[in-house]
Amino acid sequence: MTLASRNTQGTGRQEIAGRSSGYDQEAGTTVTLEQTEVNGAVTSLVRRTVHPSGLRIVTEQMAGVRSAAIGVFIGVGSRDETEPQHGCSHFLEHLLFKGTPSRTALEISNSMDRVGGEFNAYTAKEYTCFHARVLDADLPLAVDVVGDMVTSSLLTADDVEAERDVILDEIAMHDDDPDDVIHNLVAEQAWGATTPLGRGIAGTEASISALDRESIHGFYREHYVAPRMVVSVAGNLDHDTVVTMVEKAFGGSGFLDARAAPRPPRDGEPLGVAPGEVSTQRPLEQVNLIVAREGLRRGDERRFAFEVVNTAVGGSTSSRLFQEIREHRGLAYSVFSYAYSHAETGLFGVQVGALPSKVEEVLEVVRSELAAVARDGITADEIELAKGQLRGGLVLGLEDSAARMSRIGRAELVHRELYSIDEVLERIDAVTAEECREIAAEILTRPEILAVVGPA
Repeated sequence: MTLASRNTQGTGRQEIAGRSSGYDQEAGTTVTLEQTEVNGAVTSLVRRTVHPSGLRIVTEQMAGVRSAAIGVFIGVGSRDETEPQHGCSHFLEHLLFKGTPSRTALEISNSMDRVGGEFNAYTAKEYTCFHARVLDADLPLAVDVVGDMVTSSLLTADDVEAERDVILDEIAMHDDDPDDVIHNLVAEQAWGATTPLGRGIAGTEASISALDRESIHGFYREHYVAPRMVVSVAGNLDHDTVVTMVEKAFGGSGFLDARAAPRPPRDGEPLGVAPGEVSTQRPLEQVNLIVAREGLRRGDERRFAFEVVNTAVGGSTSSRLFQEIREHRGLAYSVFSYAYSHAETGLFGVQVGALPSKVEEVLEVVRSELAAVARDGITADEIELAKGQLRGGLVLGLEDSAARMSRIGRAELVHRELYSIDEVLERIDAVTAEECREIAAEILTRPEILAVVGPA
């Protein structure tokens, strides 16, 4: 395939045509998404191949590293479960480590330990990821093991019963963690406790106890299919060699035999957030509280301006809330704000942990500061400070192969375009004071969710 590209003056970066998500790329083709050069030498090269089965393989070749990281991103998470399936995605995350026709659970663990590799998985509301990081020489092993697990797990009835108790213990552990409890409360209030987005990811004691092997296996066969998957690899590698490794590791069980188009990124009509107050009691020494409201949906072009606002409001130790609540008044040890997005909705929140006697004053300060930012925006100094923090956090956070793997994998699965690091930095730098005022006035005046976890 012929690619059009242009050199970017001063950066050594080439922007390549056709950088949208691979769901609209011709099957059996490979495109270059991003190429960065320093003094004429290629330091980073991002490429994508779309297999005829619908599987997408994206790689970032990184100069000067001796590691490689692989992630298999599957476009299924807890929000894809029916009510009787609640917790099934997380259950599968556990079960895929239990064995395949060619490897026992111990052999899977030993294979990574023997080469000093890092190996894990996680489940989110919109996707699941299995990932490993190894020395570059051991990348073929990592691709083979992860591919075998994802495509050929046995999911035996005995393993289901054994892992059920482990997951119930994990749920109990999360129920003892006020941070987990309060974020689940916020989601339940925002979208409803019985809705796919409002339910907790891990499931409940009742739902996990009710799941059987047939239900879990059916969920696995329905959702763990090539068109829903992205294999992301970053480090010291060659793209064509990685594609060959993936075809071998994923194709042995016939997983790649069918012909299909990749699934496009998840989308949907805008979904609102229900305001209100929700609380639960725990025998704790302090009160954990969140003041939240509807945020931005994924893909909203105003997200760069809102990240600047969020950083200035509560994203660092120099932020307004940290300075006022902790440094000036000594009301709390932990205070921060956050913003996250789903395909059709999002949340912005301020979280504080404080002594019971300080809660009313904390709430007064949080609401007062948010109202001031909604009314007046943030200052020029705050904007520049926030931009610097965002720039540094972005670049420093992408210094290793695992972070690079995650960046390109998630972008391919859930976004419609991969922004290069330079492009993100440019978008941050381009944010204006007026954009910050406009988005703050919109988001920070929306109806409030108040969630509280603490002693009676």
